[in-house]
Amino acid sequence: MIENYLEILEESLKKKIVVLDEIEDYTTKQESLLRQENVSMEELDANMEQKDELIQKLTDLDEGFETLYERVKEQLSANRDAYKDQIKRLQALITKVTEKSVSVQAKESRNKKLVEDYFTRKKSEIRQGRQASKTVLNYYKSMSDSSAISSQIMDQKK
Repeated sequence: MIENYLEILEESLKKKIVVLDEIEDYTTKQESLLRQENVSMEELDANMEQKDELIQKLTDLDEGFETLYERVKEQLSANRDAYKDQIKRLQALITKVTEKSVSVQAKESRNKKLVEDYFTRKKSEIRQGRQASKTVLNYYKSMSDSSAISSQIMDQKK
């Protein structure tokens, strides 16, 4: 019975590795999108939605793993020698999952910086656009006011 649980745990870890690989691929693609001069928001949104689905899948796998591990934890501790090989395989897979997670987190951290830089540039562009519009509006106001003044001056000369 416990052998079946251990196999399921092992399979769960293998699935987590596959999902982490997919997340890493989407994160790499996201990085390349953010490094482009003109970022396609549609592509970026689609990328983030796909990644969100994968993260949810990873969370579900995590919860399932934890639940199953809690069931067999005591039996594993009591019969450590009997399941030595399976425990070693699980430990190796957990190490691999941890390494992949750290790698993905590092890439996500770099992407966060790229997103912040992108939005800072966009804010600056919007600010410059507003200033230009304000300048043009002030120019038109002053030009329209100057024509009104000249007509008043003419009226005073009569």
